[in-house]
Amino acid sequence: MQNIFIDGLAAIVGANNILTAENDTAPYTTDWRKQYRGPAECVVRPATTLEVSAVVRLCAGAGVAIVPQGGNTGLSGASVPTGKQREIVLSLARMNRIRHLDALNDTLTAEAGCVLADIQRAASDAGRLFALSLGAEGSCQIGGNLSTNAGGVNVLRYGNARDQVLGLEAVLPDGRVWHGLRGLRKDNSGYDLKQLFIGAEGTLGVITAAVLKLHPKPTASATAWVAVKNPQCSVELLSHVKKICADRLTAYELLSRTCVDAVIAHRHEMRNPLPGSAWYVLVELADSGTGAALNELLERALDASLAANAAVAKNDSESKALWSIRESVPEAQFSNVKHDISVTISKVPEFIERAGAALKAAFPDAPIYCFGHVGDGNLHYNVGDAALLGRRAEVNRIVYDVVAALEGSISAEHGLGQLKREEITRHKNPLELELMRSVKRALDPQGLMNPGKVI
Repeated sequence: MQNIFIDGLAAIVGANNILTAENDTAPYTTDWRKQYRGPAECVVRPATTLEVSAVVRLCAGAGVAIVPQGGNTGLSGASVPTGKQREIVLSLARMNRIRHLDALNDTLTAEAGCVLADIQRAASDAGRLFALSLGAEGSCQIGGNLSTNAGGVNVLRYGNARDQVLGLEAVLPDGRVWHGLRGLRKDNSGYDLKQLFIGAEGTLGVITAAVLKLHPKPTASATAWVAVKNPQCSVELLSHVKKICADRLTAYELLSRTCVDAVIAHRHEMRNPLPGSAWYVLVELADSGTGAALNELLERALDASLAANAAVAKNDSESKALWSIRESVPEAQFSNVKHDISVTISKVPEFIERAGAALKAAFPDAPIYCFGHVGDGNLHYNVGDAALLGRRAEVNRIVYDVVAALEGSISAEHGLGQLKREEITRHKNPLELELMRSVKRALDPQGLMNPGKVI
């Protein structure tokens, strides 16, 4: 039986780039954690912005919803269909060209389907640094990174994904293309429209390309694994290190011993350089000059009673081994109740203490895996094991009530997606929600852009 809609899509992108068989669409309709699944009429794989524009226009005319998708590495169910209406998945993976690199302006223009690691490599080959760095950088795509306003380990020095962007190209819900690929650092000519699309999780349009900021490439780094008595000491040590090292400090990661023990159990070849502590901090400096000078600066910064002990990496191999511990934490405790929260840096210790006490009272035997970017107040706070997933709502309420009491956010860098769409209504001011819905209605009056996500 002829399907006029599918045939119309095939005429735009080619029949080979329309996937309809269940075996072919399954990787696109199931999220990375296998928590969300939803059927799609098909998966469409455009190769150009003009093709995206034509696909969106066709869907708008047919009343078919669109789920934009990058590498499908998201953690909140934003990149897969809900199955509640007619939907297609729009995969940007074929749009993977780096269009331009301007070394004098320190910018790189990349299409949405470019893998983050490929952008980092292109910048490095030009003697520059693209600072966004995530655990999934070998498979996540820049369009998805921008749509979720990704964070990562370098936020402390360089900021979130939205801080790495000068210009955007986006296809609006009616198929029109906004050509905003400007490499200007000063442009005070009206609303900063690109910021509407960054962090919107594909609910306002489809990001197809971006002008990204580059930075001078550091020539040296220094890394240390630090044992601290408690989270309060970690925050005080952070202030001390920042005072001495200033903007050379690029990463400051907190890990509970439960996280480190889980990694060692999962990856037997790894070892903890400083066993026995309840908490650890992974610190990294980066700058021009020599590694020896940075090591000396780092050792001076750590020479305080705030650090119980410290192991400074002697070479690149030791530094990679320390980072491997941090990067292996998510896979070492894959199935449990996960949270991605933020509070002000000064309140991190209070959050850990209050949430831990409340969870212990309700779930005495549930381990807590606390780790994350304490340098910017973002913690990944994961509770229990797979057996506790059935009581996710109870666990969430405990954790989120503490976040609310400390005036924090229940979503720091992973987005809302489907996972937190309802929960956010308990935490956002009604006026904020009204303004968000007004923007959504103005740009997407049919409600066809990634429905069932964010709001």
